[in-house]
Amino acid sequence: MNVLSVASEIYPLIKTGGLADVVGALPLALKAHGVATKTLVPGYPAVMSKISNPVTVLVLADLFGETATVLAAEHEGLDILVLDVPAFFDRPGGPYVDQAGLDYPDNWRRFAALSKVGAEIANGALPDWRPDLVHVHDWQAALVPVFLRYQLQPEIPSLLTIHNIAFQGQFSAIHFGALGLPTHAYYEALEYYGTLSYLKAGLRTSHAISTVSPSYAEEILTPEFGMGMEGIIASRADSLYGIVNGIDAITWNPAGDPLIAATYAGGTLKRRQANRQSLCAYFGLDQDDGPIFSVVSRLTWQKGMDVVAEIADEIVAMGGKLAILGAGDAELEAALMAAAMRNPGRVGMTIGYNEPLSHLMQAGADALLVPSRFEPCGLTQLYALRYGCIPVVARTGGLNDTVINANEVAIAANVATGVQFSPVTAEGLRQAVRRVIRLYSDQKLWSAMQKQGMKSDVSWGRSAVRYHELYGSLLSKGN
Repeated sequence: MNVLSVASEIYPLIKTGGLADVVGALPLALKAHGVATKTLVPGYPAVMSKISNPVTVLVLADLFGETATVLAAEHEGLDILVLDVPAFFDRPGGPYVDQAGLDYPDNWRRFAALSKVGAEIANGALPDWRPDLVHVHDWQAALVPVFLRYQLQPEIPSLLTIHNIAFQGQFSAIHFGALGLPTHAYYEALEYYGTLSYLKAGLRTSHAISTVSPSYAEEILTPEFGMGMEGIIASRADSLYGIVNGIDAITWNPAGDPLIAATYAGGTLKRRQANRQSLCAYFGLDQDDGPIFSVVSRLTWQKGMDVVAEIADEIVAMGGKLAILGAGDAELEAALMAAAMRNPGRVGMTIGYNEPLSHLMQAGADALLVPSRFEPCGLTQLYALRYGCIPVVARTGGLNDTVINANEVAIAANVATGVQFSPVTAEGLRQAVRRVIRLYSDQKLWSAMQKQGMKSDVSWGRSAVRYHELYGSLLSKGN
């Protein structure tokens, strides 16, 4: 089975969040099931600098006014197709925002171009390769099935995966004419309260929709979590699937991780102590026995970081320590940094994205705080389970699906892997931290929870089976 995947980022070439991890890991996991995936991504500077020996496989003379080249390359086991359009992607900022953190005003054109080329390749534009199915990710690639339906009209199944429905690709309707689509496509697919919504258009036109956990698939059918799309999704409920993400179990493996101070396994948990000491040294935390709570997150309201800032002093008062890695809203960065300044030796913070440090934090901290108000799947809690770092999570989305709450029944059955809480308020998180500290005081129980979490199957194994089955069902419907 040949699959074309279209996405705006892919690890290890370009990453701003969990989308890249999924797009990079799923093709590797699907190889075992006979699925050969080529992934089309934009030619950002970071991508162009990392690929080697690229081969030109397609040239388009007029892609929204620019000459476009599609390059083929292999990178760390991935078959990559790179859309090289310097006018669209060769920029000094990030994939979506400029150096000032503002959305590029032509994002509507940049990602329409990505989708347009994805549709052309799905329709057989490459000379020696044609996919059986196209899998697109989030709003940035959501116009692929739109161009397929309204311009090319081939018989190829399409799957749209929603990684976070809060991001919808909403633009002014004045751009519709430039997309080259027939007028009825505006009314049937793209129009959203007088604007264009790329995500809505993909939801309307793809053959199936998936999202990244079973709980989130149920949540986005409701007004609370559907972000205005719940009606459209409800109309497609018979084509909606929830498949929980996995992680790269080789990259995220405490037994062989080169980025941590000491490797360890479930039977050698005492070796975690060296990572704990390194973590304390990095963040300037006191080397005492108090539990270390870590945060590895975007610092946003969605992630509940305002609640962490609100109770940071109380975590310290309860005997805990706090290590924070992340970047995001300026006000939340300032509030958390102020907590670090008030509590030297007890709260440490690094602003930014640091992959090696995130590994050390999972290996050295005792608990990971994930108080998200909504979380389609979440990956940090999966890393935490793998590393024996107890996840403390809000009861929502994929967090609910992947962490077994340490209630009395779960503890008695020796299946507890973390602590769940709700609601996402200061009091909700405060009570969860108190529970963690009580559990931590019983080191025999704590060790049992760590080992149980480390046994969790958080790899892509089972999820790849589900995707392979879904691909197969889409192909059978098309025949």
